[in-house]
Amino acid sequence: MRIPFLSSLMFALLTSASIAVTAAPAASSAATVDAPVVVAQEQKSDRLNLNTADAETLQKILTGIGKNKSDAIVAYRESNGEFTSVDELIEVKGIGKSILEKNRDKLSVE
Repeated sequence: MRIPFLSSLMFALLTSASIAVTAAPAASSAATVDAPVVVAQEQKSDRLNLNTADAETLQKILTGIGKNKSDAIVAYRESNGEFTSVDELIEVKGIGKSILEKNRDKLSVE
């Protein structure tokens, strides 16, 4: 009587473990593959392009940038051409390292 009971119990345990082990990697690998793609797209859309943003948008989104500084950014871009990097923003009169560092994660150059 003990052997059939133990055999049944062992069969149920092994079957459950087999199903759990087989199903788990498929679900986690699909989630792992999709996650970086979504994050990369979100980061791209969250950033403000220095080469296309107008003065009003720069003023609204960037910290420490008022009307005069946003106008200066647009004027710099018009006279010197498109920004080649976010670090070039420091060349604009009135923009220092602290303002650049506060806004670096909000900016892009495409």
